Amino acid sequence: MDRQPITREGHDKLKAEIQHLEQEVLPEITKRIAEARDEGDLKENTEYHGQREQQGMAQAKVNLLKSKLANCYIVDKADMPKGVVTFGSTVTVNDLQWDEEEEYEFVGPGEEDYDCEPMKILTSSPLAKAMEGKKVGDKVSVETPQGTRELEIIKISDYE
Repeated sequence: MDRQPITREGHDKLKAEIQHLEQEVLPEITKRIAEARDEGDLKENTEYHGQREQQGMAQAKVNLLKSKLANCYIVDKADMPKGVVTFGSTVTVNDLQWDEEEEYEFVGPGEEDYDCEPMKILTSSPLAKAMEGKKVGDKVSVETPQGTRELEIIKISDYE
């Protein structure tokens, strides 16, 4: 897996989430497991088994977040090239099939947000990879689950 850029803020957000899980969530689950274990027979103790499952899911999330961090390097978006699509760029495109404008900001792991405007998408996504290094006026084709999308880059807002 290629290393991905991330902002200092995104890096700190991931570290804070790991710390919260390791120092608050997991110890609380461990406490509840001990309490459930004290209730006796573990074979039919649904509370015990439920807490063990919660513990496994929380630990898996910690491992995933640590893996994300290990595969990132911190970048100051202000140092990125101007006038081309890159990490930190906000790109306005025209969907040539539907003649609709869409706006995306290219971000690192932990910074993605698909419910905001502009939509924050990972630099490792197929859309970001297709646009990387392109300039205003360039056209790109992107394979999506819904089929091939033809997009024209109409504006690039560099990080200021």
